[in-house]
Amino acid sequence: MLVETLEQNMATTLDPIFREQLLHRRNTLQKALTSLPPGAELVELLQQVDQALKRMDCGTYGLCEVCHDSIEPERLAADPLTCFCLDHLSPADQRALEHDLRLARQIQSGLLPKPDLSVSGWRISYQYQPAGLVSGDYCDVVDAGARGLYFMLGDVSGKGIAAAMLMANLHALFRALISAGLPLSELVRQASRAFCETTLAAHYATLVCGHAFPSGEVELCNAGHLPSLHLHAGQVAELPSTGLPLGMFCNQEFALGRVHLRSGDALLLYTDGLTEAEDASGSPYGAERLSRLAAGACVSEPGQLLALCRKDLDAFCARATLRDDLTLMAVSRAS
Repeated sequence: MLVETLEQNMATTLDPIFREQLLHRRNTLQKALTSLPPGAELVELLQQVDQALKRMDCGTYGLCEVCHDSIEPERLAADPLTCFCLDHLSPADQRALEHDLRLARQIQSGLLPKPDLSVSGWRISYQYQPAGLVSGDYCDVVDAGARGLYFMLGDVSGKGIAAAMLMANLHALFRALISAGLPLSELVRQASRAFCETTLAAHYATLVCGHAFPSGEVELCNAGHLPSLHLHAGQVAELPSTGLPLGMFCNQEFALGRVHLRSGDALLLYTDGLTEAEDASGSPYGAERLSRLAAGACVSEPGQLLALCRKDLDAFCARATLRDDLTLMAVSRAS
């Protein structure tokens, strides 16, 4: 998979970016030391930057000073001065991290839309389950009044607080651009450009963005995400990706797909926390099982459709723990 390949190369990609960040931070600290009264905190920060640059020169940057295993890339992205992996944080640092995670979870929960909505002639429901305290999945619904309904579901690179920050970034970008009334392809293009210009090179997001009109017409832009499913009269059609993930390049263009939903039809969107969930033997749930389930579903109510999906997933996983963030969304016409 494209996402897996990119994540495997994340550390190598970030090395020159970290060096540039650290050199910029060093110059800033040196200027501060010459213009401000001397302070122990500034001197200590400068020393930490110099030590990080020295580790880069020695080839040990990004390795835990205790176990010498690789530090989690998302932690390095959040703080390039990090010297320890999660397993070897000091008790004080662990408490601080737990506090930050709980606060981030509260903030992230506040960004989510209402779980069941009926607006502009559409019904929409979602289920959002982080694997940890915070999630890298992105989920939002925006009622644009006479312009229809926008819905977004995606998955940003990385995990933990860094991924949650990227999710919040996407949330703000799309909310701002939707209010400008841009066509969907231009909306996604500008969001991708802003995301590319304001994040690290290794950061990206797969995303499905839909614009549902009162007529039943739905425009879809799938930026490197898993196929959406169109449920109609007992049949399931896959609506595949139409472009690369957001933020891969700053000048990306995005193609659109279109589908018409009639009464009783539904769209089902999901992240790979569903299809890659494993049972006790390590076998994945898979897209084929989801398609068979959707084809046999005798419900058009979004909430009931999602409940059916979760019941089947829970039966498949049994007691196995979900290892990735999981988000499901269903959209249907109001009767």
